[in-house]
Amino acid sequence: MASQYYQEMQESFKNNNKSREFPAHTAKVHSVAWSCDGRRLASGSFDKTASVFVLEKDRLVKENNYRGHGDSVDQLCWHPTNPDLFVTASGDKTIRIWDVRTTKCIATVNTKGENINICWSPDGQTIAVGNKDDVVTFIDAKTHRSKAEEQFKFEVNEISWNNDNDMFFLTNGNGCINILSYPELKPIQSINAHPSNCICIKFDPMGKYFATGSADALVSLWDVDELVCVRCFSRLDWPVRTLSFSHDGKMLASASEDHFIDIAEVETGEKLWEVQCDSPTFTVAWHPKRPLLAYACDDKEGKYDNNREAGTVKLFGLPNDS
Repeated sequence: MASQYYQEMQESFKNNNKSREFPAHTAKVHSVAWSCDGRRLASGSFDKTASVFVLEKDRLVKENNYRGHGDSVDQLCWHPTNPDLFVTASGDKTIRIWDVRTTKCIATVNTKGENINICWSPDGQTIAVGNKDDVVTFIDAKTHRSKAEEQFKFEVNEISWNNDNDMFFLTNGNGCINILSYPELKPIQSINAHPSNCICIKFDPMGKYFATGSADALVSLWDVDELVCVRCFSRLDWPVRTLSFSHDGKMLASASEDHFIDIAEVETGEKLWEVQCDSPTFTVAWHPKRPLLAYACDDKEGKYDNNREAGTVKLFGLPNDS
């Protein structure tokens, strides 16, 4: 018997299953993220820039393009409680903090290597950045100085704090989730989560679960308190690159090189919807208040069709009549 939530969301998506593309960059988009109030969406691209859009009713209106990085912007994230600040991680061995009110870079922090992963602590005080050499640097968000640096002996993929800010999680190339105490950074546990490379990790806004995506094409859902796997989602056939929980924690979007984004009901694992794509998806992000999903795909496959610009940001969940 399908849950009431399942039926409500099915009904909702039947009337709101339109996706729309918005030109954002001149090359592929690696990362999309919403500000905490849901007013803005930021995107980071291979073209070395970040773009910020304002969400107006059913469209994204480009507000600004942020230049300064000397290499690809691989990941970005917003301050957890301040909707005006976001931070970008780049292969140019820096991270940059930007303020949308002044549209300026308020800090450039030099780091040791080419940065690929970044996250902001839930209390807003620390930014963690991971590089290609498996070093994670913890940067004080106020002084912009490095507080700690950890070199790991394994391939570090995505990094994240838990919602309580007292543990730090890393997914690694051996299929493990490594958990450290925070701020001490002492190893607490290593969980063998997947038989192959564990790629991405996301915590649900309610603090009940976290999810990991792996090269084995599985998404696994974990109980935060018990650290046990509750269920697996197995509808994708390719390595899972990106995950996002909806604002109420009840839906989980996952994507890969499959030409669709899977939207699952968290409590049952059932498929709620799938969003059709023309190419592999790099990044997905649910809006913090509404069932709107921002995502970006590898638009390069349209190179024989000149109407398709590379570097678009897409929005799913718009009314069919919009």
